[in-house]
Amino acid sequence: MKTIIKKEFTVTHRILHWSLGLLMTVLFITGFLRMQWMGRKPIVAVIEQDAPGVMTKEQTMAIVNDILSPMWQWHEYTAYIIVFVFLMRFAYILMKGTRFPNPFIGTQSIKERLQGMIYILFYWFIVIAAITGFYLKWGDGDLKKPMETVHKLAIYWFPIFILVHFAGIVIAELTFKKGITSKMIGGD
Repeated sequence: MKTIIKKEFTVTHRILHWSLGLLMTVLFITGFLRMQWMGRKPIVAVIEQDAPGVMTKEQTMAIVNDILSPMWQWHEYTAYIIVFVFLMRFAYILMKGTRFPNPFIGTQSIKERLQGMIYILFYWFIVIAAITGFYLKWGDGDLKKPMETVHKLAIYWFPIFILVHFAGIVIAELTFKKGITSKMIGGD
């Protein structure tokens, strides 16, 4: 028999949740495009293929930077906004209490502890991505290459989190938290 657990999501909670989801998606898309199809190498290759030997390397790179600049601005501005929303979400959690299971309480079920640990990892990944992103923007030390490597790992952990998140939603809807999706969308 399915048990329906009442869980309320305030307007603030839902706005923060969906804002983080949307902003993370924009960061993922702009980062992915920059690393793949819209990276420097593919654009340089197209320019050199269409106009071989017409421009100097400096001219080619100036065009590439002009092409990439708007997308990169979207990535950076979105990152600033997500840090602000993340801090608001963290403040909300501190004021209203944890909205996900605490994985360090022994009385929680294994499923709830796993769920809580996934959220903690997700929040840590956001912090790490923000720190490495800010370093890449303003840092100028020997750590640039390792910071860039760590920052680019988000291209892998974000889709994994989304898949795990959706799997958890489906499991919750089919078992003991029927209606949780509609509550997260429209409230109680």
